[in-house]
Parts: sequence; C-alpha cells; structure tokens
Amino acid sequence: MNAEQDPSAAPLLSERIRLALADEITAGLIAPGTQLDEQQLGTRFGASRTPVREALRQLSASGLVEMRPRRGAVVAAMTAARIFEMFELSAEIEALCVRLAAWRMTPLERNHLRRIHEESADAVARGDIDEYDRLNWRFHDTIYEGTHNAFIVEQAKALRERMAAFRRAQLREGGRPALSRGEHQGLLDAIMRGDGEDAAKQMRAHMFNASGALERFTSFLDTDRN
Repeated sequence: MNAEQDPSAAPLLSERIRLALADEITAGLIAPGTQLDEQQLGTRFGASRTPVREALRQLSASGLVEMRPRRGAVVAAMTAARIFEMFELSAEIEALCVRLAAWRMTPLERNHLRRIHEESADAVARGDIDEYDRLNWRFHDTIYEGTHNAFIVEQAKALRERMAAFRRAQLREGGRPALSRGEHQGLLDAIMRGDGEDAAKQMRAHMFNASGALERFTSFLDTDRN
C-alpha cells in the first residue's frame, strides 16, 4: 500500500510537500506571484490533489501563499519589514513564556527540557536541519507548556505556526543551528536557576539573532521590490 492508498500516510506526504515548498519560497527559488499548480505539484511529488491541497492550505495559513479566485494558490509577496515585525512580536511573546516557565516549571518539566536540548547535539553534529528544526520546535513548545497558562500557550503556538517557515529558514544560514543550540544552553541554564528575568533577556537576544540570520533572504525580498 503506498502513501496515496494509506490514509495514515497522507499527513506525512502533505507535510513533506509543505516543507519543500516553504524552503523553496524562503530561499527565493520560487518568486512572489508564482502560481502553484496543484496538478504539477501532484506530479512532482507523486501525490494526489488531497495532500497537495492540504499543503497549500497550511502555506496559506502561514502567509507564504495566497488563495486567489480563478488563479488558485499564488506565492505571497513579503517584505523584510513585515518579517522583522513578526520576529519582534515573537521575541516578546517568547520572552514572556520563558520568564513564566523559569518560575513555574516542575522539576520533571525542567528535566524534559534538558533531555531535548541534549538530544539536539547529535542533529547539530550531523548537520541535520530537519531533525534540529523538529527538536527546536519541541524545545520551545516545552517552554510554552511550562508557563502553565493555557491561553498563553495557545497564542504562542499560533504565532509560531504563522512564522514556522521563517524560523526554519534561518537555520539554513551559516552555522546557525550550532549558534541556536548555544543560545538554548543559556536559556536552559537560566530556567534551571529559576531566573526568569535573565531567561527573558536571553530569549529576546535568541529571537533577534534568528531574525538577523535571515538577512540574505530579506535582502532578496527588498531587491525583488526595487
């Protein structure tokens, strides 16, 4: 039974399509205004229209794609200013989360966060961006849950979903995974000490470092608009 016949495999296929297209859009390989034809994408990925449509729906939710009447899915136009504004808001939300988590996480939750961090060392050593991206997501999610505030968790995750492609894109730049992991170590140390203010300060720096790693992509955007 192949991925098209097995319903349980469909989400994996749609995720693979989504990640591939998101990477190509944020790398500048697919220009703003480009129409994403469902049939062509299906042929390319060996997929039916169902996982292709799901991937495009997710890309639309993240702002990378616009769904237009009669044209279907079109790569959205982005500006450097817009992306940096998103990172600025994210820095404050993440700082709030880590401050509360440093004060509220249980010993078990702190140990879980430490294990995720330790696990990420191998991904960095192997240069496995996909695995580090997955563990990076888990690291931040564990901090969100550590706030013990369901509404904050909901809002933080929604913003992270909105920015997922850009947060993933910055990991492709110049040794960024190793730098990111080093910044996570500082966050982990502050959380283990219960120092919420230092954790928040370090998280803001972590997020602004991530936005700075997107300089090549944002320069490409500004060039496209000139």
